[in-house]
Amino acid sequence: MADPTNTEIAAALDELGDLYELDGAIIHRVVAYRNAAKAVRDAPVSVTAMARSGRATELPGIGQTIQEKVLALADDGQIPAAVKLRSKFPPGLVEVTRLPGLGPKRARRLFEELGVDSPAALRAAAREHRIRTLKGFGPKAEESILAALSAPGAGAARRRVVLDRALAVGEQIVAALRAHPAAERVELAGSARRMTDSVKDLDVIATATDPAALARALAQLDLVETAQTPGEAGVRVRTHTGVQVDLRIVAPDQFGNLLQHFTGSKEHNMALREAAVRKGLHVSEYGLLDDANGHTHRCATEAEVYGLLGLAYIEPELRENRGELEAAAAGTLPALIALGDLRGDLHSHTTASDGTASIQEMALAAREAGYEYLAITDHSASFGFGNQVVPDRLRDHIEQIRATRVAGIELLAGSEVNILPDGSLDYDDDVLAQLDWVIASVHSSFQIGEKAMTERIVHAIENPFVDAIGHLTGRKIERRRPYPVDVERVIEAAVRTGTMLEINSSPDRRDVNEVHARAAAAAGVPIVIDCDAHRVGGFAVARYGVATARRAWLTAADVANTRPWAELSALRPRSRETA
Repeated sequence: MADPTNTEIAAALDELGDLYELDGAIIHRVVAYRNAAKAVRDAPVSVTAMARSGRATELPGIGQTIQEKVLALADDGQIPAAVKLRSKFPPGLVEVTRLPGLGPKRARRLFEELGVDSPAALRAAAREHRIRTLKGFGPKAEESILAALSAPGAGAARRRVVLDRALAVGEQIVAALRAHPAAERVELAGSARRMTDSVKDLDVIATATDPAALARALAQLDLVETAQTPGEAGVRVRTHTGVQVDLRIVAPDQFGNLLQHFTGSKEHNMALREAAVRKGLHVSEYGLLDDANGHTHRCATEAEVYGLLGLAYIEPELRENRGELEAAAAGTLPALIALGDLRGDLHSHTTASDGTASIQEMALAAREAGYEYLAITDHSASFGFGNQVVPDRLRDHIEQIRATRVAGIELLAGSEVNILPDGSLDYDDDVLAQLDWVIASVHSSFQIGEKAMTERIVHAIENPFVDAIGHLTGRKIERRRPYPVDVERVIEAAVRTGTMLEINSSPDRRDVNEVHARAAAAAGVPIVIDCDAHRVGGFAVARYGVATARRAWLTAADVANTRPWAELSALRPRSRETA
């Protein structure tokens, strides 16, 4: 029997966590298995091999007990605890727990109160309007359940990988290949190079003095779980994190052609081919064929490819067929924002709420990241997890922030306040007036409907003490759909009041997305790019917020926190009102 892959181990631990939650286990045990599953899924080497050598406990969240369960899965094909728990519940109930918006607790209630023991029984209960009779569900919950059951691939394993997880593997592979003696040029291509929200697989383009040796080197990396037969043209492998990687090796004078073609996007390449045909040229990964003389131009760089078509070089993040070809032809492509343009961060958390570091530790980390100022924005009074700053504690918290001195960085006393369902905030205005910076976010009641959600957020925007709206649509990439909200109306309100909109850099958020960010900036709404850091290493995610901004065609001037704090402060709604 083949050793289980990391993906299989992670799925087994996730299932065990779900089964324990269905069984009413304490939350710490449930969380432990979910954290262990994540650690296994993210591990770049074989966790089975680590467990056999007694080293799986080196992974975060994996102790001796979970290591023994990994060994049981490897040796016997199953985890005894999971077998025992499965016998207590109908097989279809676990499938129900995996539908968006449900989870084990709600699935157990449906099972106990309505006899729902499978997706088919759930669909019947929703169609018969029996679910709305349960407290905490209602008609909208029924609609959401039916939509989830009807969604393509409902219940199937997710196939796309959030970008940061993909790059964690892809960048290691590129670095390892570049270090090989046979390597000449090695670049990541595909949607990862365009910095999309998530990717299906990874493409690597290379040139080499010994192509077969470079392909063998990839197949032999510890990161690789399985590999096809390496050859002169490259190799396809699958990593322990479940990501497929295609290495394509090409002659140096075709490197630009192949890199451009496999960077995509499909829509960009189709538009490029149509533009080329109008010039009597045909574009492919092999080169540019000139109809007039039958000559194929082979390009060592992408700039040559675009240049032969009369176009300026187009940055990978813009290659989505959203007007970039026309702008490249007219010479009007924007000078895109870069990571180094950011001068401060306006969304961070400490141990005062759900962060893991002190004010001083976060300030030092922000300074190390190159920032000049940092807003400490711990959660406000009704965050709901017992880790928020209630009004009675806020004055002391503000004083503590202002008393903390870290050379080279200015600390701002702020808060991430909750937007309540009626659009009010969970601090009174006289409390908000004490703060240097207020970012308002929705953290609850996601199912109230588009009209109510829009009115809720617009009402918050109209509060003059709200400086910015955080993670506007509430999405979690590949995990939770954005809640319905009329973004156009939100943008109109932000223009009217001067309220800023955030691009949240957390890799699983990147919210607002590039389409909304581009529309907001075009309307004159200042954008802030924040890390939403909860730990000292949290500022590293700024690259994903900047990537979203670049995909939105934003320049440094479009982003408020490329300015010094004194200039940014003058842009706030409260400053405009007193000007």
